Amino acid sequence: MNSTLVIIALLAALAGSVIGGIIGGILVGGKHLGPQLSAMMGSFYGPVAGLTGVAIGLAVLWFI
Repeated sequence: MNSTLVIIALLAALAGSVIGGIIGGILVGGKHLGPQLSAMMGSFYGPVAGLTGVAIGLAVLWFI
């Protein structure tokens, strides 16, 4: 595992978690908050879990 693979994995995790956060935000809070606000909040809070999970996974793979 080299640094290029780690950077690609983190960028893919960022893109996937932002898109997933947008979709999840619209599905969960779109009716009450409006789709634009819930999509914006999802795009900010989605990467919190996505990037953390991928970073922990990469750290575990590094030590295996």
